[in-house]
Amino acid sequence: MAGRIRDEDITLVRERTSIADVISETVTLKSAGGGNLKGLCPFHDEKTPSFTVSPARNVYFCHGCGAGGDAIKFLMDAEHLSFLESVERLAGRAGIQLRYIEAGPAPVRQQQGQKQRLVAAHAAAVEFYAGQLGTAGARPAREFLAQRGFDRAAAERYGCGFAPDGWDLLTKHLRQRGFTGQELVTAGLAREARSGSLIDRFRRRLLWPIKELTGDVIGFGARKLFDDDDGPKYLNTPETPIYKKSHVLYGIDQAKREIAKQGRAVIVEGYTDVMACHLAGVPTAVATCGTAFGADHIGVLRRLLLDTDAVAGEIIFTFDGDAAGQKAALRAFEDDQRFVGRTFIAVSPDNMDPCDLRLAKGDMAVRDLVARREPLVDFALRHVLNRFDLDTVDGRVEAMRQAAPLVAKLKDREKRPEYVRKLAGDLGMEIEPVQRAVLAAGNAPTKPTPGGTAAVPARPVAPAAPAVDNPQTMVEREALKLAIQEPVLAGPMFDALGPEVYLHPVHLAVREAIAEAGGAASAASGAVWIEQVRDACADLGGRALVGELAVEPLRIDGEPDPRYVSITLARLEWGAVTTRIRDLKSKVQRVNPVANKDEYFALFGELLSLEQHARALREQAAGGF
Repeated sequence: MAGRIRDEDITLVRERTSIADVISETVTLKSAGGGNLKGLCPFHDEKTPSFTVSPARNVYFCHGCGAGGDAIKFLMDAEHLSFLESVERLAGRAGIQLRYIEAGPAPVRQQQGQKQRLVAAHAAAVEFYAGQLGTAGARPAREFLAQRGFDRAAAERYGCGFAPDGWDLLTKHLRQRGFTGQELVTAGLAREARSGSLIDRFRRRLLWPIKELTGDVIGFGARKLFDDDDGPKYLNTPETPIYKKSHVLYGIDQAKREIAKQGRAVIVEGYTDVMACHLAGVPTAVATCGTAFGADHIGVLRRLLLDTDAVAGEIIFTFDGDAAGQKAALRAFEDDQRFVGRTFIAVSPDNMDPCDLRLAKGDMAVRDLVARREPLVDFALRHVLNRFDLDTVDGRVEAMRQAAPLVAKLKDREKRPEYVRKLAGDLGMEIEPVQRAVLAAGNAPTKPTPGGTAAVPARPVAPAAPAVDNPQTMVEREALKLAIQEPVLAGPMFDALGPEVYLHPVHLAVREAIAEAGGAASAASGAVWIEQVRDACADLGGRALVGELAVEPLRIDGEPDPRYVSITLARLEWGAVTTRIRDLKSKVQRVNPVANKDEYFALFGELLSLEQHARALREQAAGGF
């Protein structure tokens, strides 16, 4: 077959190629002992690395899916190259000049593989566009970059270019370089006009070349610059044989080594955000290209992060603080379960993206943004809780119902108890009902929504009312008995505590009836006082309870004294104060100390005062029932 590479040259390519270097561009490899290396297989999804590379023998093998071979085979399978394309790629890396049978040394073959031709067309386009960036017509493009803090060196580092104001300038240039019209259309660099002639896909736009892991340019992102441009703000290369937007991450070629080294990837939303992060000292930033972050992007990052059960990396999402950004963050939380590592979110206090943040506050602010990251589950829970009024019972219960499924779906089961406790604290509720809600959400059968595939967990049961033998309920009952049976003894101390310390609704009704009857301090013991309280009680259950409390023995041996009254009422108030402390802690946890500094310190001061009061009450209540 004409154009076949000589066997001895193929052998030389194999000998001079380090398979570890080739595979390391796509997969993070760690020592596996015995001179071998291991990583996550790029050919199938796995959580435990079974992909083994033997540098000594220059071969690889996956014990999970059976893939194996040398460096040539790896490029064929990983990048969908032909055998000739793989050999030519490796020969170029090694500086080997290939010879072809029946064609003489270093021929220009007419039947190069499609991928290599499309990549070569893009390389020529990058050169053309970069040259255009310095022309007079590209002034708006240069101003756009300068206004966002990028100088000429930054533009050159990222290969920025300008598509000129002409219908077919790039097309003509590439045709002169030997590329066919069909190749330019297939590459997404040109398209057919209504007249049937070929025109450039990009015109009058600032361009960023989009590269794959190997560094080859496979597409472009184009930003609108002129008001009379009726196209979208950003226009990307369409799907082509070499450009699949669901697999591509902008900046991955420059970030890959730092991602592997630091075990961290920062996901931003745009090309300028990637540039800003890299220049500010966050070299692990990457961005999607015209599509949402999805499963294929996760696969790329997992292999670089070596995201396994033994090695857990960090994935940090940065989103704007607006509604769209929050929605994107919650979508990211749904994908959280696909990672073994930990997922975080970093949102600027001023809702600025990294590029604007760097421009306004400098490089340190961008680094601080990433450093202040918080677990994505914390953000998702806070987003849910913010939708409800947690100062009301209904709001807390409904917030619990909505938040419980998020905790239930955490992939790390050992974290679930801690998040149950955290959720209970945020809600200002006891841990038991929250625990039941999370358990119910995890075990609940799901039902399809009217649309079809989505599932909604069954609603967990609401927390029950205080039980009769609940310690707080018992002390409320005892205090009411003292007021009804011993008003002369209990009067002043009892009246000093208002209805707000009673949690049980029937007890509250009786306490309000005592106040309506004139208060315990103004009463005398006996049937008249009991009848006054009963008559003042509007609640039927409360009326019955008054008669019951009038004859129920006190929980003390012997006659009650002022000390017993003091202990009982201290315990009653202590229960109310601890409930208030729990509510305040919930509020403090929900307030951002940076954005709402005054509110945060006011609540924190009140919390410290209440905790001091609670300690005093606890000492006073010591030695009771």
